[in-house]
Amino acid sequence: MATTAASNLRIPSLGNRLSSLSLSSNKLSPFSISLRNPRCNSRFIVLAAASLGGKPTVLVSEKLGEAGLNLLKEFANVDCSYSLTPEELCTKISLCDALIVRSGTKVTREVFESSGGRLKVVGRAGVGIDNVDLAAATEHGCLVVNAPTANTVAAAEHGIALLVAMARNVAQADASVKAGKWQRNKYVGVSLVGKTLAVMGFGKVGSEVARRAKGLGMHVIAHDPYAPADRARAIGVELASFDEAIATADFISLHMPLTAATSKILNDETFAKMKKGVRIVNVARGGVIDEEALMRALDAGIVAQASLDVFTEEPPPNDSKLIQHEKVTATPHLGASTVEAQEGVAIEIAEAVVGALRGELAATAVNAPMVPAEVLTELKPFVVLAEKLGRLAVQLIAGGSGVKTVKVTYASARAPDDLDTRVLRAMITKGLIEPISSVFVNLVNADFTAKQRGLRITEERILLDGSPESPLEFIQVQIANVESKFESAISDTGEIRVEGRVKDGIPHLTKVGSFEVDVSLEGSILLCRQVDQPGMIGRVGTILGEENVNVSFMSVGRIAPGKQAIMAIGVDEEPSKESLKMIGDVPAIEEFVFFKL
Repeated sequence: MATTAASNLRIPSLGNRLSSLSLSSNKLSPFSISLRNPRCNSRFIVLAAASLGGKPTVLVSEKLGEAGLNLLKEFANVDCSYSLTPEELCTKISLCDALIVRSGTKVTREVFESSGGRLKVVGRAGVGIDNVDLAAATEHGCLVVNAPTANTVAAAEHGIALLVAMARNVAQADASVKAGKWQRNKYVGVSLVGKTLAVMGFGKVGSEVARRAKGLGMHVIAHDPYAPADRARAIGVELASFDEAIATADFISLHMPLTAATSKILNDETFAKMKKGVRIVNVARGGVIDEEALMRALDAGIVAQASLDVFTEEPPPNDSKLIQHEKVTATPHLGASTVEAQEGVAIEIAEAVVGALRGELAATAVNAPMVPAEVLTELKPFVVLAEKLGRLAVQLIAGGSGVKTVKVTYASARAPDDLDTRVLRAMITKGLIEPISSVFVNLVNADFTAKQRGLRITEERILLDGSPESPLEFIQVQIANVESKFESAISDTGEIRVEGRVKDGIPHLTKVGSFEVDVSLEGSILLCRQVDQPGMIGRVGTILGEENVNVSFMSVGRIAPGKQAIMAIGVDEEPSKESLKMIGDVPAIEEFVFFKL
Protein backbone atom coordinates (compact mmCIF):
# COMPACT_ATOMS: atom_id res chain seq x y z
CA MET A 1 0.00 0.00 0.00
CA ALA A 2 1.31 3.45 -0.90
CA THR A 3 1.01 6.09 1.83
CA THR A 4 2.52 9.51 1.46
CA ALA A 5 2.26 13.17 2.40
CA ALA A 6 2.96 14.96 -0.85
CA SER A 7 3.47 18.33 0.79
CA ASN A 8 7.02 17.28 1.70
CA LEU A 9 7.97 16.59 -1.92
CA ARG A 10 11.39 17.64 -3.15
CA ILE A 11 12.42 17.10 -6.76
CA PRO A 12 16.14 17.52 -7.49
CA SER A 13 15.65 18.66 -11.05
CA LEU A 14 13.57 21.60 -9.85
CA GLY A 15 15.46 22.16 -6.66
CA ASN A 16 17.85 24.92 -7.70
CA ARG A 17 17.55 28.08 -5.69
CA LEU A 18 17.63 31.66 -6.81
CA SER A 19 18.65 33.41 -3.62
CA SER A 20 17.83 36.81 -5.02
CA LEU A 21 14.23 35.70 -5.43
CA SER A 22 13.66 33.91 -2.16
CA LEU A 23 10.90 35.14 0.10
CA SER A 24 12.18 34.99 3.65
CA SER A 25 9.45 34.58 6.23
CA ASN A 26 11.20 36.87 8.69
CA LYS A 27 11.30 39.71 6.20
CA LEU A 28 8.48 39.51 3.78
CA SER A 29 4.84 38.65 3.66
CA PRO A 30 3.29 38.26 0.21
CA PHE A 31 0.18 40.14 -0.70
CA SER A 32 -2.57 38.29 -2.56
CA ILE A 33 -3.53 39.35 -6.04
CA SER A 34 -6.91 40.98 -6.39
CA LEU A 35 -7.87 38.53 -9.12
CA ARG A 36 -9.58 36.08 -6.81
CA ASN A 37 -12.96 34.49 -6.55
CA PRO A 38 -14.84 36.02 -3.61
CA ARG A 39 -16.44 32.66 -2.95
CA CYS A 40 -13.15 30.84 -2.86
CA ASN A 41 -10.44 31.12 -0.23
CA SER A 42 -7.78 30.14 -2.75
CA ARG A 43 -5.48 32.97 -3.74
CA PHE A 44 -2.46 33.32 -5.95
CA ILE A 45 0.49 35.60 -5.43
CA VAL A 46 1.53 37.64 -8.40
CA LEU A 47 3.67 40.59 -7.51
CA ALA A 48 3.54 42.21 -4.18
CA ALA A 49 5.55 41.91 -1.02
CA ALA A 50 5.72 44.17 1.99
CA SER A 51 7.22 44.26 5.42
CA LEU A 52 5.47 42.12 7.97
CA GLY A 53 3.01 44.05 10.07
CA GLY A 54 3.34 47.32 8.16
CA LYS A 55 2.94 49.21 4.94
CA PRO A 56 5.14 48.58 1.92
CA THR A 57 7.97 51.06 1.35
CA VAL A 58 8.25 53.07 -1.86
CA LEU A 59 11.50 54.82 -2.71
CA VAL A 60 11.09 57.90 -4.92
CA SER A 61 14.51 58.78 -6.30
CA GLU A 62 13.54 61.80 -8.43
CA LYS A 63 11.04 64.60 -7.94
CA LEU A 64 7.42 63.61 -8.34
CA GLY A 65 4.29 65.76 -8.34
CA GLU A 66 2.58 66.32 -5.01
CA ALA A 67 -0.64 64.66 -6.15
CA GLY A 68 1.26 61.46 -6.92
CA LEU A 69 3.10 61.52 -3.60
CA ASN A 70 -0.16 61.96 -1.73
CA LEU A 71 -1.61 58.91 -3.47
CA LEU A 72 1.44 56.87 -2.52
CA LYS A 73 1.33 58.00 1.12
CA GLU A 74 -2.22 56.75 1.51
CA PHE A 75 -1.00 53.21 0.86
CA ALA A 76 2.72 53.04 1.60
CA ASN A 77 5.64 54.51 3.48
CA VAL A 78 7.27 56.92 1.05
CA ASP A 79 10.99 57.68 1.09
CA CYS A 80 11.86 60.65 -1.14
CA SER A 81 15.64 60.47 -1.55
CA TYR A 82 16.88 62.43 -4.54
CA SER A 83 20.27 62.49 -6.28
CA LEU A 84 21.36 59.12 -4.91
CA THR A 85 24.67 57.72 -6.11
CA PRO A 86 24.53 54.18 -7.58
CA GLU A 87 26.09 52.87 -4.38
CA GLU A 88 23.54 54.67 -2.19
CA LEU A 89 20.68 53.34 -4.32
CA CYS A 90 21.96 49.77 -4.00
CA THR A 91 22.21 50.18 -0.24
CA LYS A 92 18.68 51.58 0.15
CA ILE A 93 16.92 49.23 -2.24
CA SER A 94 17.00 46.18 0.03
CA LEU A 95 14.56 48.01 2.31
CA CYS A 96 12.10 48.92 -0.46
CA ASP A 97 9.20 47.17 -2.15
CA ALA A 98 8.89 49.67 -4.99
CA LEU A 99 11.08 52.26 -6.71
CA ILE A 100 9.88 55.26 -8.72
CA VAL A 101 12.31 56.99 -11.08
CA ARG A 102 12.32 59.43 -13.94
CA SER A 103 15.01 59.38 -16.64
CA GLY A 104 17.95 60.32 -14.43
CA THR A 105 18.19 57.19 -12.26
CA LYS A 106 19.82 54.09 -13.74
CA VAL A 107 18.13 50.95 -12.45
CA THR A 108 20.84 48.42 -13.23
CA ARG A 109 21.23 44.70 -12.64
CA GLU A 110 23.18 45.56 -9.49
CA VAL A 111 20.12 47.33 -8.12
CA PHE A 112 17.93 44.24 -8.57
CA GLU A 113 20.59 41.96 -7.12
CA SER A 114 21.02 44.29 -4.13
CA SER A 115 17.28 44.20 -3.43
CA GLY A 116 17.51 40.62 -2.22
CA GLY A 117 14.21 39.80 -3.91
CA ARG A 118 12.22 42.45 -2.05
CA LEU A 119 11.88 44.93 -4.91
CA LYS A 120 8.67 44.00 -6.72
CA VAL A 121 7.82 47.10 -8.76
CA VAL A 122 9.83 49.75 -10.60
CA GLY A 123 7.77 52.69 -11.79
CA ARG A 124 9.11 54.94 -14.54
CA ALA A 125 7.43 58.35 -14.36
CA GLY A 126 7.34 58.84 -18.11
CA VAL A 127 7.41 56.75 -21.27
CA GLY A 128 10.98 55.65 -21.98
CA ILE A 129 12.41 52.77 -19.96
CA ASP A 130 15.93 52.61 -21.43
CA ASN A 131 17.33 53.52 -17.98
CA VAL A 132 15.90 50.29 -16.51
CA ASP A 133 17.54 46.90 -17.10
CA LEU A 134 14.42 45.05 -18.20
CA ALA A 135 16.16 41.68 -18.55
CA ALA A 136 17.39 41.85 -14.94
CA ALA A 137 13.96 43.01 -13.74
CA THR A 138 12.27 40.07 -15.43
CA GLU A 139 14.78 37.56 -14.09
CA HIS A 140 14.16 38.85 -10.57
CA GLY A 141 10.37 38.81 -10.96
CA CYS A 142 10.12 42.59 -10.70
CA LEU A 143 7.36 44.32 -12.60
CA VAL A 144 8.30 47.47 -14.51
CA VAL A 145 5.51 49.95 -15.18
CA ASN A 146 5.57 53.32 -16.89
CA ALA A 147 3.26 56.28 -17.40
CA PRO A 148 2.81 56.36 -21.16
CA THR A 149 -0.29 58.49 -21.56
CA ALA A 150 -0.15 61.47 -19.21
CA ASN A 151 2.66 63.29 -21.02
CA THR A 152 1.70 62.29 -24.57
CA VAL A 153 0.10 65.61 -25.48
CA ALA A 154 2.82 67.63 -23.75
CA ALA A 155 5.58 65.82 -25.67
CA ALA A 156 3.70 66.20 -28.95
CA GLU A 157 3.12 69.90 -28.34
CA HIS A 158 6.79 70.39 -27.57
CA GLY A 159 7.73 68.60 -30.76
CA ILE A 160 5.48 70.92 -32.76
CA ALA A 161 6.84 73.93 -30.85
CA LEU A 162 10.40 72.97 -31.79
CA LEU A 163 9.34 72.31 -35.38
CA VAL A 164 7.77 75.74 -35.80
CA ALA A 165 10.50 77.55 -33.85
CA MET A 166 13.15 75.93 -36.02
CA ALA A 167 11.38 76.71 -39.27
CA ARG A 168 11.09 80.38 -38.30
CA ASN A 169 14.41 80.76 -36.41
CA VAL A 170 12.55 81.89 -33.29
CA ALA A 171 15.28 81.07 -30.76
CA GLN A 172 18.10 82.62 -32.80
CA ALA A 173 16.09 85.75 -33.61
CA ASP A 174 15.13 86.14 -29.95
CA ALA A 175 18.77 85.96 -28.86
CA SER A 176 19.74 88.45 -31.57
CA VAL A 177 17.12 91.01 -30.52
CA LYS A 178 18.13 90.69 -26.88
CA ALA A 179 21.71 91.32 -27.94
CA GLY A 180 20.62 94.68 -29.40
CA LYS A 181 20.51 93.58 -33.04
CA TRP A 182 17.77 93.79 -35.65
CA GLN A 183 18.61 91.22 -38.34
CA ARG A 184 15.40 90.59 -40.26
CA ASN A 185 17.11 89.37 -43.41
CA LYS A 186 19.33 86.89 -41.54
CA TYR A 187 16.44 85.02 -39.96
CA VAL A 188 14.17 84.43 -42.92
CA GLY A 189 12.47 81.09 -42.34
CA VAL A 190 10.66 78.42 -44.33
CA SER A 191 6.97 77.67 -44.55
CA LEU A 192 5.48 74.42 -43.27
CA VAL A 193 2.48 74.29 -45.62
CA GLY A 194 2.95 71.65 -48.29
CA LYS A 195 6.17 70.34 -46.80
CA THR A 196 6.64 66.62 -46.08
CA LEU A 197 7.09 65.61 -42.46
CA ALA A 198 8.39 62.10 -41.73
CA VAL A 199 7.31 60.92 -38.30
CA MET A 200 9.76 58.22 -37.28
CA GLY A 201 7.93 56.14 -34.68
CA PHE A 202 4.14 56.21 -34.92
CA GLY A 203 3.19 55.48 -31.32
CA LYS A 204 1.20 57.70 -28.97
CA VAL A 205 3.41 60.79 -29.26
CA GLY A 206 4.23 60.30 -32.93
CA SER A 207 0.59 60.01 -33.93
CA GLU A 208 -0.30 63.14 -31.95
CA VAL A 209 2.49 65.06 -33.68
CA ALA A 210 1.13 63.83 -37.01
CA ARG A 211 -2.37 65.09 -36.19
CA ARG A 212 -1.06 68.55 -35.35
CA ALA A 213 1.22 68.69 -38.35
CA LYS A 214 -1.72 67.85 -40.62
CA GLY A 215 -3.49 70.83 -39.09
CA LEU A 216 -0.54 73.00 -40.15
CA GLY A 217 -1.01 71.93 -43.74
CA MET A 218 1.91 69.50 -43.90
CA HIS A 219 2.01 66.24 -45.84
CA VAL A 220 2.74 63.58 -43.23
CA ILE A 221 4.33 60.19 -43.77
CA ALA A 222 5.39 57.81 -41.02
CA HIS A 223 7.68 54.87 -40.46
CA ASP A 224 7.00 52.33 -37.74
CA PRO A 225 7.30 48.57 -38.31
CA TYR A 226 4.53 47.93 -35.78
CA ALA A 227 2.05 50.65 -36.72
CA PRO A 228 -1.31 49.39 -38.04
CA ALA A 229 -2.07 50.81 -41.47
CA ASP A 230 -5.71 51.49 -40.62
CA ARG A 231 -4.74 53.74 -37.70
CA ALA A 232 -2.41 55.73 -39.95
CA ARG A 233 -5.04 56.04 -42.68
CA ALA A 234 -7.59 57.25 -40.12
CA ILE A 235 -5.61 60.45 -39.61
CA GLY A 236 -4.44 60.81 -43.20
CA VAL A 237 -0.90 59.50 -42.79
CA GLU A 238 0.94 57.28 -45.24
CA LEU A 239 3.21 54.55 -43.90
CA ALA A 240 6.60 54.27 -45.59
CA SER A 241 9.79 52.27 -45.30
CA PHE A 242 12.65 53.75 -43.28
CA ASP A 243 14.74 54.64 -46.33
CA GLU A 244 11.75 56.04 -48.21
CA ALA A 245 10.73 58.22 -45.27
CA ILE A 246 14.14 59.80 -44.67
CA ALA A 247 14.80 60.26 -48.41
CA THR A 248 11.59 62.18 -49.16
CA ALA A 249 11.15 64.24 -45.99
CA ASP A 250 11.66 67.98 -45.66
CA PHE A 251 11.31 67.62 -41.89
CA ILE A 252 11.99 64.55 -39.76
CA SER A 253 10.50 64.19 -36.27
CA LEU A 254 11.86 61.37 -34.11
CA HIS A 255 9.56 59.48 -31.72
CA MET A 256 11.16 56.06 -31.33
CA PRO A 257 12.40 54.35 -28.16
CA LEU A 258 16.09 53.85 -27.55
CA THR A 259 16.88 50.18 -28.15
CA ALA A 260 19.78 48.21 -29.59
CA ALA A 261 18.09 48.49 -32.98
CA THR A 262 17.51 52.26 -32.83
CA SER A 263 20.76 53.34 -31.16
CA LYS A 264 22.44 55.88 -33.49
CA ILE A 265 19.94 55.02 -36.21
CA LEU A 266 20.61 58.47 -37.65
CA ASN A 267 24.28 58.28 -38.60
CA ASP A 268 26.62 59.16 -41.45
CA GLU A 269 25.07 56.51 -43.69
CA THR A 270 21.49 57.56 -43.10
CA PHE A 271 22.25 61.28 -43.29
CA ALA A 272 23.75 60.65 -46.74
CA LYS A 273 20.37 59.30 -47.91
CA MET A 274 18.44 62.40 -46.83
CA LYS A 275 17.28 65.29 -48.97
CA LYS A 276 19.77 68.17 -48.72
CA GLY A 277 18.43 70.83 -46.39
CA VAL A 278 16.36 68.48 -44.25
CA ARG A 279 15.41 69.69 -40.79
CA ILE A 280 15.34 67.34 -37.79
CA VAL A 281 13.40 67.42 -34.50
CA ASN A 282 14.16 65.03 -31.65
CA VAL A 283 11.98 64.85 -28.56
CA ALA A 284 12.47 61.07 -28.17
CA ARG A 285 15.87 59.87 -26.94
CA GLY A 286 19.26 61.44 -27.53
CA GLY A 287 20.93 58.12 -28.29
CA VAL A 288 18.96 57.57 -31.49
CA ILE A 289 21.17 60.19 -33.17
CA ASP A 290 24.91 59.85 -33.64
CA GLU A 291 25.70 63.36 -32.45
CA GLU A 292 29.12 63.55 -34.10
CA ALA A 293 27.58 62.46 -37.40
CA LEU A 294 24.88 65.13 -36.95
CA MET A 295 27.59 67.75 -36.52
CA ARG A 296 29.17 66.67 -39.80
CA ALA A 297 25.81 66.71 -41.57
CA LEU A 298 25.09 70.22 -40.28
CA ASP A 299 28.47 71.50 -41.38
CA ALA A 300 28.05 69.88 -44.82
CA GLY A 301 24.61 71.43 -45.29
CA ILE A 302 22.86 68.07 -45.55
CA VAL A 303 20.93 68.99 -42.41
CA ALA A 304 19.84 72.61 -42.53
CA GLN A 305 18.73 72.79 -38.88
CA ALA A 306 18.11 70.60 -35.85
CA SER A 307 15.87 71.12 -32.84
CA LEU A 308 16.90 68.88 -29.96
CA ASP A 309 15.24 68.31 -26.62
CA VAL A 310 17.22 65.18 -25.72
CA PHE A 311 20.89 64.26 -25.81
CA THR A 312 23.12 61.22 -25.47
CA GLU A 313 24.51 62.66 -22.25
CA GLU A 314 22.19 64.72 -20.08
CA PRO A 315 22.98 67.37 -19.22
CA PRO A 316 25.42 67.71 -22.12
CA PRO A 317 28.92 69.09 -21.46
CA ASN A 318 29.17 72.87 -21.21
CA ASP A 319 31.57 72.91 -24.13
CA SER A 320 29.37 70.79 -26.40
CA LYS A 321 29.92 71.90 -29.98
CA LEU A 322 26.53 70.55 -30.95
CA ILE A 323 24.73 72.73 -28.39
CA GLN A 324 26.70 75.79 -29.47
CA HIS A 325 26.11 75.20 -33.18
CA GLU A 326 24.27 78.13 -34.73
CA LYS A 327 21.91 75.82 -36.62
CA VAL A 328 20.81 73.95 -33.51
CA THR A 329 17.94 74.86 -31.18
CA ALA A 330 18.26 73.12 -27.84
CA THR A 331 15.97 72.66 -24.83
CA PRO A 332 16.74 70.78 -21.60
CA HIS A 333 14.50 67.70 -21.99
CA LEU A 334 11.25 69.63 -21.64
CA GLY A 335 9.01 67.23 -23.56
CA ALA A 336 6.87 66.40 -20.54
CA SER A 337 7.41 69.65 -18.71
CA THR A 338 3.99 71.20 -18.47
CA VAL A 339 2.12 71.70 -15.22
CA GLU A 340 -0.65 69.45 -16.45
CA ALA A 341 1.67 66.69 -17.69
CA GLN A 342 3.78 66.64 -14.53
CA GLU A 343 0.68 66.28 -12.40
CA GLY A 344 -0.76 63.65 -14.72
CA VAL A 345 2.44 61.59 -14.84
CA ALA A 346 2.75 61.65 -11.06
CA ILE A 347 -0.81 60.42 -10.62
CA GLU A 348 -0.52 57.81 -13.38
CA ILE A 349 2.69 56.25 -12.07
CA ALA A 350 1.52 56.37 -8.44
CA GLU A 351 -1.69 54.56 -9.37
CA ALA A 352 0.25 51.95 -11.36
CA VAL A 353 2.72 51.28 -8.53
CA VAL A 354 0.05 51.12 -5.82
CA GLY A 355 -2.04 48.83 -8.00
CA ALA A 356 0.92 46.53 -8.56
CA LEU A 357 1.72 46.43 -4.84
CA ARG A 358 -1.90 45.46 -4.23
CA GLY A 359 -1.42 42.59 -6.63
CA GLU A 360 -3.28 44.06 -9.60
CA LEU A 361 -1.90 43.44 -13.06
CA ALA A 362 -0.95 46.86 -14.38
CA ALA A 363 -2.12 47.84 -17.84
CA THR A 364 1.12 49.81 -18.27
CA ALA A 365 3.48 46.92 -17.45
CA VAL A 366 6.36 46.82 -19.92
CA ASN A 367 7.94 43.47 -19.04
CA ALA A 368 4.79 41.38 -18.63
CA PRO A 369 2.17 40.30 -21.15
CA MET A 370 -0.33 43.03 -21.83
CA VAL A 371 -3.58 41.31 -20.92
CA PRO A 372 -6.68 43.51 -21.26
CA ALA A 373 -8.59 44.16 -18.05
CA GLU A 374 -11.78 42.59 -19.41
CA VAL A 375 -9.88 39.37 -20.20
CA LEU A 376 -8.42 39.26 -16.69
CA THR A 377 -11.85 39.73 -15.16
CA GLU A 378 -13.33 36.93 -17.22
CA LEU A 379 -10.46 34.55 -16.46
CA LYS A 380 -10.40 35.14 -12.68
CA PRO A 381 -11.68 31.72 -11.56
CA PHE A 382 -9.71 29.93 -14.28
CA VAL A 383 -6.53 31.63 -13.10
CA VAL A 384 -7.05 30.12 -9.65
CA LEU A 385 -7.85 26.76 -11.23
CA ALA A 386 -4.68 26.84 -13.33
CA GLU A 387 -2.40 27.35 -10.34
CA LYS A 388 -4.20 24.71 -8.26
CA LEU A 389 -3.85 22.14 -11.02
CA GLY A 390 -0.13 22.89 -11.30
CA ARG A 391 0.31 22.51 -7.53
CA LEU A 392 -1.67 19.28 -7.48
CA ALA A 393 0.17 17.74 -10.44
CA VAL A 394 3.67 18.43 -9.11
CA GLN A 395 2.82 17.04 -5.67
CA LEU A 396 1.74 13.77 -7.26
CA ILE A 397 5.26 13.13 -8.56
CA ALA A 398 7.35 10.53 -6.79
CA GLY A 399 10.53 11.92 -5.25
CA GLY A 400 13.54 11.74 -7.53
CA SER A 401 11.58 12.17 -10.75
CA GLY A 402 12.59 15.22 -12.77
CA VAL A 403 9.93 17.36 -14.38
CA LYS A 404 10.91 18.29 -17.90
CA THR A 405 7.80 18.11 -20.08
CA VAL A 406 4.36 19.44 -19.23
CA LYS A 407 1.40 19.55 -21.59
CA VAL A 408 -1.51 21.87 -20.92
CA THR A 409 -4.79 21.38 -22.76
CA TYR A 410 -7.52 24.02 -22.88
CA ALA A 411 -10.99 22.97 -24.01
CA SER A 412 -13.14 25.82 -25.25
CA ALA A 413 -15.87 26.66 -27.73
CA ARG A 414 -14.01 29.85 -28.59
CA ALA A 415 -11.70 30.29 -31.54
CA PRO A 416 -7.98 30.31 -30.61
CA ASP A 417 -7.70 34.03 -31.32
CA ASP A 418 -10.45 34.71 -28.77
CA LEU A 419 -8.76 32.88 -25.90
CA ASP A 420 -5.68 34.48 -24.30
CA THR A 421 -3.94 31.79 -22.24
CA ARG A 422 -0.77 33.65 -21.21
CA VAL A 423 -1.95 34.30 -17.67
CA LEU A 424 -3.12 30.71 -17.33
CA ARG A 425 0.23 29.34 -18.50
CA ALA A 426 2.05 31.59 -16.04
CA MET A 427 -0.11 30.40 -13.16
CA ILE A 428 0.36 26.74 -14.07
CA THR A 429 4.11 27.39 -14.09
CA LYS A 430 3.75 29.03 -10.69
CA GLY A 431 1.87 26.03 -9.35
CA LEU A 432 4.45 23.59 -10.71
CA ILE A 433 7.53 25.36 -9.36
CA GLU A 434 6.65 27.14 -6.11
CA PRO A 435 5.70 24.07 -4.02
CA ILE A 436 9.16 22.57 -4.56
CA SER A 437 11.27 25.70 -4.66
CA SER A 438 11.91 28.99 -2.89
CA VAL A 439 11.47 30.85 -6.17
CA PHE A 440 8.68 33.42 -6.30
CA VAL A 441 6.94 32.99 -9.67
CA ASN A 442 4.67 35.56 -11.25
CA LEU A 443 3.39 36.70 -14.62
CA VAL A 444 6.60 38.65 -15.15
CA ASN A 445 9.14 35.86 -14.72
CA ALA A 446 7.13 32.67 -15.29
CA ASP A 447 8.45 31.86 -18.76
CA PHE A 448 12.00 32.80 -17.80
CA THR A 449 11.89 30.67 -14.66
CA ALA A 450 10.52 27.66 -16.54
CA LYS A 451 13.18 27.96 -19.24
CA GLN A 452 15.95 28.38 -16.66
CA ARG A 453 14.91 25.12 -15.01
CA GLY A 454 14.60 23.19 -18.25
CA LEU A 455 10.83 22.94 -17.92
CA ARG A 456 9.13 22.73 -21.31
CA ILE A 457 5.46 23.62 -21.27
CA THR A 458 3.44 23.00 -24.41
CA GLU A 459 -0.14 24.12 -24.94
CA GLU A 460 -2.92 22.47 -26.91
CA ARG A 461 -6.44 23.64 -27.56
CA ILE A 462 -9.52 21.53 -28.10
CA LEU A 463 -12.24 23.35 -30.00
CA LEU A 464 -15.65 22.34 -28.68
CA ASP A 465 -19.08 22.75 -30.21
CA GLY A 466 -21.49 24.93 -28.33
CA SER A 467 -21.80 28.44 -26.96
CA PRO A 468 -18.57 30.40 -26.42
CA GLU A 469 -20.15 32.27 -23.50
CA SER A 470 -17.70 30.72 -21.03
CA PRO A 471 -14.04 31.11 -22.00
CA LEU A 472 -13.11 27.53 -20.99
CA GLU A 473 -14.80 24.20 -20.44
CA PHE A 474 -11.82 22.57 -18.72
CA ILE A 475 -8.04 22.73 -18.25
CA GLN A 476 -5.94 19.58 -18.25
CA VAL A 477 -2.33 19.29 -17.05
CA GLN A 478 -0.17 16.30 -17.98
CA ILE A 479 3.38 15.58 -16.81
CA ALA A 480 5.25 13.04 -18.90
CA ASN A 481 8.14 10.68 -18.08
CA VAL A 482 7.71 10.75 -14.30
CA GLU A 483 6.66 8.31 -11.63
CA SER A 484 3.63 9.00 -9.49
CA LYS A 485 3.27 8.32 -5.79
CA PHE A 486 -0.44 7.89 -6.47
CA GLU A 487 -0.66 5.32 -9.24
CA SER A 488 -4.27 6.15 -10.01
CA ALA A 489 -3.13 9.58 -11.27
CA ILE A 490 -1.41 7.91 -14.23
CA SER A 491 -3.49 8.10 -17.39
CA ASP A 492 -3.94 5.38 -19.98
CA THR A 493 -1.07 6.92 -21.96
CA GLY A 494 1.34 6.91 -19.01
CA GLU A 495 1.38 10.55 -17.86
CA ILE A 496 0.27 12.10 -14.61
CA ARG A 497 -3.00 13.73 -15.55
CA VAL A 498 -5.25 16.11 -13.66
CA GLU A 499 -8.18 18.02 -15.05
CA GLY A 500 -10.33 20.78 -13.65
CA ARG A 501 -13.34 22.95 -14.36
CA VAL A 502 -14.94 26.04 -12.88
CA LYS A 503 -18.37 25.49 -11.35
CA ASP A 504 -20.38 28.43 -10.04
CA GLY A 505 -17.19 30.48 -10.01
CA ILE A 506 -15.24 27.94 -7.92
CA PRO A 507 -12.40 25.76 -9.30
CA HIS A 508 -13.04 22.00 -9.13
CA LEU A 509 -10.86 18.97 -9.73
CA THR A 510 -12.86 16.76 -12.11
CA LYS A 511 -10.41 14.07 -13.21
CA VAL A 512 -7.40 12.29 -11.73
CA GLY A 513 -5.75 9.89 -14.16
CA SER A 514 -8.70 8.07 -15.71
CA PHE A 515 -11.01 8.55 -12.71
CA GLU A 516 -13.82 11.10 -12.75
CA VAL A 517 -14.09 13.05 -9.48
CA ASP A 518 -15.73 16.27 -8.33
CA VAL A 519 -13.60 18.09 -5.78
CA SER A 520 -13.62 21.76 -4.83
CA LEU A 521 -9.97 22.84 -4.92
CA GLU A 522 -9.86 24.48 -1.51
CA GLY A 523 -7.63 23.89 1.51
CA SER A 524 -6.08 20.40 1.66
CA ILE A 525 -7.17 17.24 -0.10
CA LEU A 526 -6.90 13.54 0.64
CA LEU A 527 -7.19 11.19 -2.33
CA CYS A 528 -7.79 7.49 -1.71
CA ARG A 529 -8.05 4.60 -4.14
CA GLN A 530 -10.27 1.96 -2.66
CA VAL A 531 -12.36 -1.06 -3.40
CA ASP A 532 -15.88 0.24 -4.00
CA GLN A 533 -17.89 -1.13 -1.08
CA PRO A 534 -20.41 0.19 1.49
CA GLY A 535 -19.24 2.05 4.59
CA MET A 536 -15.97 3.47 3.24
CA ILE A 537 -17.04 7.11 3.48
CA GLY A 538 -18.19 6.60 7.08
CA ARG A 539 -15.00 4.80 8.17
CA VAL A 540 -12.66 7.47 6.81
CA GLY A 541 -14.88 10.29 8.04
CA THR A 542 -14.95 8.79 11.53
CA ILE A 543 -11.13 8.61 11.69
CA LEU A 544 -10.84 12.27 10.73
CA GLY A 545 -13.64 13.34 13.05
CA GLU A 546 -12.03 11.68 16.06
CA GLU A 547 -8.94 13.82 15.36
CA ASN A 548 -11.11 16.99 15.15
CA VAL A 549 -10.28 17.33 11.45
CA ASN A 550 -13.21 19.01 9.78
CA VAL A 551 -14.28 17.53 6.44
CA SER A 552 -15.40 20.26 4.06
CA PHE A 553 -16.49 17.96 1.22
CA MET A 554 -16.27 14.38 0.03
CA SER A 555 -16.66 12.90 -3.43
CA VAL A 556 -16.36 9.39 -4.87
CA GLY A 557 -15.70 8.50 -8.48
CA ARG A 558 -15.68 4.89 -9.61
CA ILE A 559 -15.11 2.77 -12.68
CA ALA A 560 -18.14 0.56 -11.99
CA PRO A 561 -20.07 -0.69 -8.93
CA GLY A 562 -17.94 -2.99 -6.81
CA LYS A 563 -14.76 -2.08 -8.71
CA GLN A 564 -12.09 0.46 -7.88
CA ALA A 565 -13.08 3.97 -6.83
CA ILE A 566 -11.35 7.24 -6.00
CA MET A 567 -12.51 9.01 -2.85
CA ALA A 568 -11.60 12.69 -2.62
CA ILE A 569 -11.88 14.35 0.78
CA GLY A 570 -11.40 18.04 1.49
CA VAL A 571 -10.21 18.94 4.98
CA ASP A 572 -9.78 22.25 6.78
CA GLU A 573 -6.93 21.04 9.01
CA GLU A 574 -3.93 18.87 8.28
CA PRO A 575 -4.49 15.34 9.65
CA SER A 576 -1.86 13.96 11.99
CA LYS A 577 0.49 11.23 10.87
CA GLU A 578 -1.40 8.85 13.14
CA SER A 579 -4.69 9.68 11.39
CA LEU A 580 -3.14 9.16 7.98
CA LYS A 581 -1.71 5.83 9.10
CA MET A 582 -5.11 4.71 10.36
CA ILE A 583 -6.67 5.61 7.00
CA GLY A 584 -3.95 3.67 5.22
CA ASP A 585 -4.59 0.65 7.42
CA VAL A 586 -8.21 0.36 6.27
CA PRO A 587 -8.11 -2.92 4.30
CA ALA A 588 -10.15 -1.70 1.34
CA ILE A 589 -7.90 1.35 0.75
CA GLU A 590 -5.23 0.43 -1.77
CA GLU A 591 -3.33 3.74 -1.83
CA PHE A 592 -3.79 7.30 -0.73
CA VAL A 593 -2.04 10.65 -0.90
CA PHE A 594 -2.49 13.85 1.11
CA PHE A 595 -1.43 17.24 -0.19
CA LYS A 596 -1.88 20.93 0.44
CA LEU A 597 -3.12 23.40 -2.09
